[in-house]
Amino acid sequence: MEQMFINWLIEYGYIILFIWSIAEGETGLVMAGVLSHTGDMDLTTSIIVAGLGGFTGDQIYFYIGRYNKKYIHKLFRTQRRKFALANILLNKYGWLVVFIQRYLYGLRTILPMFIGTTRYSAKKFAIINFVAAMIWAAITITLAYIFGEQIIQLLHLAKQYWYITLPSGILIAGGVWYYFHKTTQK
Repeated sequence: MEQMFINWLIEYGYIILFIWSIAEGETGLVMAGVLSHTGDMDLTTSIIVAGLGGFTGDQIYFYIGRYNKKYIHKLFRTQRRKFALANILLNKYGWLVVFIQRYLYGLRTILPMFIGTTRYSAKKFAIINFVAAMIWAAITITLAYIFGEQIIQLLHLAKQYWYITLPSGILIAGGVWYYFHKTTQK
């Protein structure tokens, strides 16, 4: 099963990377960096594909917000605090929020939707979003490429000691979630 998954990544890597970058991103970018390190993917092509995927995803979220304002506010009524935080950040920092939104955990999909519900220029959003997506992809994939051997060793250790890795991963993910949940409620 594991080898089949690896073969799919090698054969359909760029398609998977593009789709993954639309939906989530960082894990797919790290995989692309490691596969570029091993020679199974091209570094430059991976950066371009991931950047275009991240750009496309944020544009989709932006236009969902732009053309479905009432539905978005109704759908995310439990996320009002995040919308309020997004509003404060957008009013205070403007274009910088558009640039760094992909790095803000818990706000990555909400911020483009929220920005879409405002009168923020679609053209300006697209330009800033494109530059930010390419920089995001370049930094993340290049770091994974540079540290590819260490990441591979870490994955082998995690596989070997799964009984420690799994509970530790759950505790860390739960702690991160709890921290950001409490932070966004302030």
